[in-house]
This record gives sequence, structure tokens and C-alpha cells, in this order.
Amino acid sequence: MKFTYRNIFSSIVTILFVTMLFSCEGNLKGVQQMEIPEDAPQAIGAGINLKYTDSGRVVATLRSEKMLDYSNKNFPYREFPDGLIVEFFDEERKKNTVTANYGVIYNNTGLIDLQGDVEVVTSDSTRLTADQLYWDQANNWVFTDHPNTIRFKNGAVNEGMGFDSNQEFTNFRSRSNVGVQILEDENK
Repeated sequence: MKFTYRNIFSSIVTILFVTMLFSCEGNLKGVQQMEIPEDAPQAIGAGINLKYTDSGRVVATLRSEKMLDYSNKNFPYREFPDGLIVEFFDEERKKNTVTANYGVIYNNTGLIDLQGDVEVVTSDSTRLTADQLYWDQANNWVFTDHPNTIRFKNGAVNEGMGFDSNQEFTNFRSRSNVGVQILEDENK
């Protein structure tokens, strides 16, 4: 048999093709082994400490031991199974703090669902405690259908089953409640 450049070249191409075919099969098996289950998060974060800024000014911080990111789902969300602490700062650097044992942030709706020993403390010392609390970020609205207690800065206490309020608690609507209200006498 006479060796020509054409025979040598086609032999080399054939050997490379066969080698690539076998190597692809090995990689395919490895990729299949790494396949992520359908219900698994896209990412897992540990020791989260996020700072949200606006024009260089910190407007909020979020701390959590663990975050599960399900942004790969049809209805994307981020879950905080070990709880979270969120601090909000206004233009005057006054701080409002929210804590909960569990939280979910739904990306498409901007709704935040907080559960388990939820506590909100505003900069003027108003304190809200509830089993569950929702915060609509788009409308700056806080609401719940669960039992809750609000202690206002003037000493008034409101215990009820469900309420709606703006996030500053200046427009507050309670569904059913009992409590102590403090009224100032305008004739003084």
C-alpha cells in the first residue's frame, strides 16, 4: 500500500473523529450525573449580608444565614428558610427593622411573605408582632389576616385579627381588634 498525504490525512481525521466520539460519550455521562433535580434551587447562599443603595446612600440591608434562589422557576422567588433581618433607612438615616423566622420574596409580584415571630420596629418605636405578615413593595403596603399586636409610640396597644396599613403605619385599618387607645384632649 502506497502512503499518500491524502491517506495519512484521512487516517488522522478518522482517528480524531473516533476519539471525539468516545470522549463525548464520557462527558455526557458526567453531565447526566450532575443533573440538578427539578425542585432544587438555582443557587444557595450562606451568611448573606446584602446592602441596597440608592445614589450611594444605603437604603436597606438584609441579613440571613441561608438563601435559596429559585429564579429558574416559572414563578421565581427567593426563600430564607432560616429567617432574616431587614433594616430600612430613610433620608434622615432613621432605621426601621423587620425580623422573621422565615421569608419568601416573589420576584414577579414584589410581594414579601414573612412568617414565624414576625416583628417590625419603626424608628419612632412602634412595634408590631404577628405570626405572618405580607409586604407589597410596589404599593408600600403591609397587611395580614393573622393575629397581631401593635404597640404605638404613645402607649396605645392594638390587638387584632388582621389589618392593612401603609409601611409608615400612618394609614392603619384594623379588621377586628381590642386595645387601649390614648386620645389627646385638644381643649388643653
